[in-house]
Amino acid sequence: MARRLIPSFNRILVEKIVPPSQTNSGILLPKKTTQLNSGKVVAVGPGARDCDGKLIPVTVKEGDTVLLTNFNTGTEVKLGDREYRLYRDEDILGTIHE
Repeated sequence: MARRLIPSFNRILVEKIVPPSQTNSGILLPKKTTQLNSGKVVAVGPGARDCDGKLIPVTVKEGDTVLLTNFNTGTEVKLGDREYRLYRDEDILGTIHE
């Protein structure tokens, strides 16, 4: 049985995207073109509650590609042989649309 993590509150489970360091033909890419700190949202919590108890939903959904801070934030989580990071909703800088 595969393990699945459902984040609590306004937390988001993200699998970091590791950009390729070279092209298919073997050309090495400059570090600047591979530095975008992004990830794919794997699971989201229901959201946080405000002081009146009203639910404030998370701003991203499963499957979104998100831009993350350059700092090593988030909590490392390992499920099976895969590594993820758990972030709070406010740590996500935005979504990337292509």
